[in-house]
Amino acid sequence: MCPARGGSKGIPLKNLVPFLGVPLVARVGHLVSEVPLIDKAIVSTDHSEIAEVARQSGLDAPFFRPESLSGDRISDAQVLIHAIQEMEHIDQVQYDLVVMLQPTSPLRRKEHIVQAIEMMGQEQWDAVWTVSETDSKHHPLKQLNVEVGQLSYHDPSGDQIIARQQLTPLYHRNGVAYVISRDCLLSQRSISGKRTGALILPDYFISIDTMWDLKLSEFIYHSFPDLDK
Repeated sequence: MCPARGGSKGIPLKNLVPFLGVPLVARVGHLVSEVPLIDKAIVSTDHSEIAEVARQSGLDAPFFRPESLSGDRISDAQVLIHAIQEMEHIDQVQYDLVVMLQPTSPLRRKEHIVQAIEMMGQEQWDAVWTVSETDSKHHPLKQLNVEVGQLSYHDPSGDQIIARQQLTPLYHRNGVAYVISRDCLLSQRSISGKRTGALILPDYFISIDTMWDLKLSEFIYHSFPDLDK
């Protein structure tokens, strides 16, 4: 399922912005067509142009997201719950898993999606998220507060860190893929649930919020030719 609302503050109509000439939402449709494990691919949107571009790329747009689920304070869980309930009503079937592929991660590859789905099937997770190791320069123990021009460590124990080897690795979601069980969504009302598996991806990913993110993603794509495989 591709969540792609029309409203966005950083980049207007962000989900239609071209990445190397292809709208972000269309890249999801093109990629999903290469993943046979996904038997139903839809977009959840409130915008008619996004719906049309999605359809042209291979995504179905069988419903429009209601205005009540289109604001910037709406959670992913709310959007996915609405989508699975709508699709089960339309198709008269019960789906086992929901795979969320946000348009804002254009550096994903089909093997990332396959790995996440297979990991979900091999172990009893409520959900599987793809994550990346956080650069040690951004570790919480190295973050600073600024109050009236004066610096202080956000965590006081940060002043004990001399070398990055002292830092315990941390991870962040990279937005490449989320695989969530039906029970996790409908019973636990969550995209993580009680047990969430981490698929650690070694590559570099950017979740696009600004034009800087977009241009940097295109630069990375051009700089590492293997990304198109």
